[in-house]
Amino acid sequence: MARKGIKDRIAIIGAGYTKFGERWDKNQEDLLTDAVAEATADAGIEKTDINAGWVGIQYWFTGLSGGSLADFIKLYGVPMTRVENYCASGMDAFRNACYSVAAGVNEVALACGVEKLMDQGSRGLPGFRQFGHPVLPLPSAPAMFSMAATRCFHSYGWTKEDLARVAVKNHANGAHHPKAHFRKPVDIETVMRAPMIADPLGRFDCCAMSDGAAALIITTPEMAPSYARGDDYVVVKSNQIAVYTNTPWYMPSFSYTKFPSTQRAAELAYKEAGITDPRKEISLAEVHDCFTITELINCEDLQFCERGAAPYELEKGTFNPDGEIPVNPSGGLKCFGHPIGATGCRMLVELTKQLQGRADGIQVKNPELGLAHNLGGAFTVAAVTILGRPS
Repeated sequence: MARKGIKDRIAIIGAGYTKFGERWDKNQEDLLTDAVAEATADAGIEKTDINAGWVGIQYWFTGLSGGSLADFIKLYGVPMTRVENYCASGMDAFRNACYSVAAGVNEVALACGVEKLMDQGSRGLPGFRQFGHPVLPLPSAPAMFSMAATRCFHSYGWTKEDLARVAVKNHANGAHHPKAHFRKPVDIETVMRAPMIADPLGRFDCCAMSDGAAALIITTPEMAPSYARGDDYVVVKSNQIAVYTNTPWYMPSFSYTKFPSTQRAAELAYKEAGITDPRKEISLAEVHDCFTITELINCEDLQFCERGAAPYELEKGTFNPDGEIPVNPSGGLKCFGHPIGATGCRMLVELTKQLQGRADGIQVKNPELGLAHNLGGAFTVAAVTILGRPS
């Protein structure tokens, strides 16, 4: 029997997020409460109108179980679920909320994500000693992606300057966004001279640790006009997740020049949305630039350009906000940092506001379709969501 997807069956009617950064002034409860309050106000509802909620949280110290969401926003007696799926946790929370509404189980659902990382005081992402195989070693996140960079350098002749251009573009974009962690442009020389983290990835090739939260309120397109924004809502065209291995470095067939989970999630998402030429049909994309190399590989895996051509397309302006397909016009993870559970929902808030013509940062001209992409773990899980204007 053919699978029935969610194309045009879900409407986003409210979106909200906090400023991302070193939020010593807020704890995780404050952050999520602020994001949900902004989203419910945007939708014109009370939190008691929410039938069910899903929250993306990666780390145990941010919160465990749906009780964390219930306690944070003080909403009890309705289903609440914590979702953990590496860096795709927030977008997977959104996926679960969407399917509940599409199934007719809930009329109004909350999808949100939060992470409070800075209080841990660790160097880089915490938890690497606790996670992973008990015997086989687990490299750090920069080390994982440095292997991809080194392989692309070998296979395609890419250079460190090609990576630097990603940082320059995204920091130029993020300088315009009031909720970004970093709002200062950088030049090629600054990026190239930065201290090395995991060769060839320097400080400006890596996204930062950050705190933040984001939230979305969803319902059906039939119900959407009855809420505060009327006909100014956004519909979900597709939402797909694909999973690969946790330990690709033990697979001789793994190339490091592409990420199979992203390729598969994109293939499924494009099929569901009816997209045959992503470069021509997607108006803008928020992709997972945890490292500069990741954005380049993502652009190829998402079929925005030919294999090996991403640096050339970047240099000629294809991925600029006024280019053929803007990539990370918000500034991406490079400027927001990456509070794991919050990132996917933040991307969806960005796309929602872009499609409504009310972006907080740089507004892309007349967008029709927006794509959000997360890549989590050791290139393990990828999520791709496509949003659009209602027909």
